[in-house]
Amino acid sequence: MKLWKEIERAEDQIGKVILRTPVIYSDTLSKLTGKEIFLKLENLQKTGSFKIRGAYYKLSRLSDPKRGREVVTASAGNHAQGVAYASSLLGMHSTIVMPEGAPLAKQMATRAYGGEVILSGQNTDEALCHARRMEEGGKIFIHPFDDEEVIAGQGTIGLEILEEVPDVEGIIVPVGGGGLISGIATIVKKRRPRVRIIGVQSSHVPSALASLRKKRIVEVEAEPTLADGIAVRRVGEITFPIIQKRVDEIVTVEEDEIASAILLLMERKRIVAEGAGATPVAALLSKQVKIKPGKLVLVISGGNIDVHLLDRIIEKGLTQTGRMARFEVLLRDVPGSLTKLTGLVAQRQANILHIIHERAARDIPIGFSKVILILETRGPEQIREIKKGLKEKGYVLQKLG
Repeated sequence: MKLWKEIERAEDQIGKVILRTPVIYSDTLSKLTGKEIFLKLENLQKTGSFKIRGAYYKLSRLSDPKRGREVVTASAGNHAQGVAYASSLLGMHSTIVMPEGAPLAKQMATRAYGGEVILSGQNTDEALCHARRMEEGGKIFIHPFDDEEVIAGQGTIGLEILEEVPDVEGIIVPVGGGGLISGIATIVKKRRPRVRIIGVQSSHVPSALASLRKKRIVEVEAEPTLADGIAVRRVGEITFPIIQKRVDEIVTVEEDEIASAILLLMERKRIVAEGAGATPVAALLSKQVKIKPGKLVLVISGGNIDVHLLDRIIEKGLTQTGRMARFEVLLRDVPGSLTKLTGLVAQRQANILHIIHERAARDIPIGFSKVILILETRGPEQIREIKKGLKEKGYVLQKLG
């Protein structure tokens, strides 16, 4: 069966199980970009990401004899939860191999959805090897992206977008192994060939982009990234030809851009997006997407973000946009010196979040102390004003951050 027909079948099959997530208009992003921007909110999907679509469709297509067998997969997060939940719905037992360093919250969520979690390996590739060995023992392996039925399930997002925004001119999609964008591109290009399909990857793991440039599948080195959900070093054997044929462009975004996108979605739209899910917004705001003013849909692919990581991202995003600043000031260690310093900061209407006072460090001269101020600021201009004011009063600024 042709893949686009499989996607249409998948829509009927999974419709009673998955949520038809909303497509909302973003006034904020539209004003910032001069385009009509819509967000497809798969972060509101069951299990917190689009992955349940492909997992459920794949498992639902298994023959009755195969449904009596256990399934196994390897994942550090969203696919793990999707397979665990889908298996539970279908009365099947699932084993999920996760890297030993997988976030505890994702391990707990996977178990809560009914999956048996095994920790193995230092990364997803090593966990995948373990899962493949279990497949040899008789379990059914569910690939996270390189499987036509999984791709078909993910492609149902494209059908929903076309129904909600029939005159859409471009769709921006996160890209890891390529399952999501392959499904969306297949059905959208079949029905609306002129719609531009744009993929986004982290610059730290640009596997699909590197493969397109080489015109063959290549494996890239992976650096740590906020977009861990798309940190796939090698694009799929099935997905790559689809990307070559049907995806118009792939761009990459930097870590600071991802952090800023997460923060913007949270502040302006009250949307919690994980790093991978925020990459379409990051690509749009970085002005890498070359498309005429028109209707664009950004796929917010998931919202499963660790709360501790979210806290760090918020701080990073605030710093990046000039709304949080760090000053290290060398003070004479005499009574009243700290009061004078904080008074100068208050005069410029910055809010002091934290004060750290050090005397014993080796780089601090005798008779001095170092004060680290963490400030809440209105933007880069206010930071420059504070810096200028402190220097005019003779303060030595050791470091700014």
